[in-house]
Amino acid sequence: MTSNAELVASALESPGRGGSIITLLTDFGCADYFVGAVKGVILSINPQVRIVDLTHEIPAHDIAAAGFILWASCGYYPPRTIHLAVVDPGVGSECRRIVVETPDALFVGPDNGLFTQVYDTAPEFRVFNIGESWRAQYLRRAISPTFHGRDIFAPVAAWLSRGLSPAELGEPVKDPVRFDTPGLPSVSPAGSLSGSILHIDRYGNCVTSIGLDRLLPVKAAERGFLVAGWHITRICRFFSEAECTTAPFAYPGSAGLWEIAIWQDSAANRLGIGRGTSVSVPGELAGGEETGVSR
Repeated sequence: MTSNAELVASALESPGRGGSIITLLTDFGCADYFVGAVKGVILSINPQVRIVDLTHEIPAHDIAAAGFILWASCGYYPPRTIHLAVVDPGVGSECRRIVVETPDALFVGPDNGLFTQVYDTAPEFRVFNIGESWRAQYLRRAISPTFHGRDIFAPVAAWLSRGLSPAELGEPVKDPVRFDTPGLPSVSPAGSLSGSILHIDRYGNCVTSIGLDRLLPVKAAERGFLVAGWHITRICRFFSEAECTTAPFAYPGSAGLWEIAIWQDSAANRLGIGRGTSVSVPGELAGGEETGVSR
């Protein structure tokens, strides 16, 4: 079996074999030194890699928001892109540090559920623990118990970008941490489709778990959405179709999911919707004229 030292030496001779792009997703913000330090570590190991900031504005400690944004973004990158995701309220604890390998990408971060949607949607995946022996041999700096993003995850992502195999980092993980994904779409015997709100974006638009492949626009207009006591039957193709109205509407979102919005206002605030709020599409609407919205 090839030793770690031989793999690293080989990687140094052929930079870029593992992936020429590393994306960063964190809750660090941009006011402190955290993001800059992570980038410095990566570039000191692989100066040729391209670093792309997905976002550093994840709400502090919000693992679920990070998981959704990572899932909604990662499919648009070239094969073998490395996604470094650090939202780690348990930093310094016994939480495992992992690498996830799918046919299209590599993911580096804490084993705290952040990669749940990757597991749910990848055709296949393998997970590897970043082992103590690898860290002891190749992480030259002392590891801060409060900054694993800089001292563990950034070096691992950088070495992967130089061709290091995920399997050489440590033992396979058979039980990665997953969230219970709330409100995955389901169909009742009566024909109603049920889901939930997965994400609230910065505009207050509410992203549902109901995919466009599960509900075509014509059916959405016929049946409407029931959420937080509201029955929404107005369907728009884009925001300005709802211009100068205050009624909520649904539209096909860019992530391939149905979303609920109000023209230039926060639907989440106005309608009292939060992440996890139930959403349903009724199988049969009650009698009476549909007016677009009722409560």
